[in-house]
Amino acid sequence: MNINSFKWLNKSELNTDGDKLTIAAPPLSDFFNSPVPENGVFKAPQGNAPFLYTDVDGDFVIRVKVKPDFKAIYDAACIMVIQDENLWLKAAYEKSDFNTTAVVSVVTNKVSDDANGCNLTADSIWLQVARVGCNFAVHYSLDGEKFDMVRLCMLPTENTVKVGIEAQSPTGQGGDHEFSGLSIEKRSISNLRAGV
Repeated sequence: MNINSFKWLNKSELNTDGDKLTIAAPPLSDFFNSPVPENGVFKAPQGNAPFLYTDVDGDFVIRVKVKPDFKAIYDAACIMVIQDENLWLKAAYEKSDFNTTAVVSVVTNKVSDDANGCNLTADSIWLQVARVGCNFAVHYSLDGEKFDMVRLCMLPTENTVKVGIEAQSPTGQGGDHEFSGLSIEKRSISNLRAGV
């Protein structure tokens, strides 16, 4: 996919090699609006991780193979869909706080939830997010052919949203996360649960 028209939110170092993109995640970088107050006060939304995106109107399917640099807890390579700092979702392959590597999804409507999906041992996996109207489905695949659902949700987004890839290191000193085979198709899938 040609990324020449893509833009940065939180610009970072980007290396390209054919269809492989490597994004450097800075230390302590993340997108997360904590649902847990500290001393009765909610933290300001965190949104300092590098996000390489394009604006997409209407329904779409984004798919990419990710190979995170698993060094510290919550290090991850992600697909993100963002309207603004209070309305977004991400699908991540992440080093969890349970000492696993897992498919994780976060849906944010003012505050974020945090849902660990299945634990996997592969170095790399495929992630997919599909939109139909205000409904979104998150899927993963080990082979890029058979996709399994992680999450189905609704977000009251506008027609145009920012769609792309994000690299994070919320608790660590950063790392280089790899993305390959990125595609964004303008189409409406017929079965959100199946991802096709």
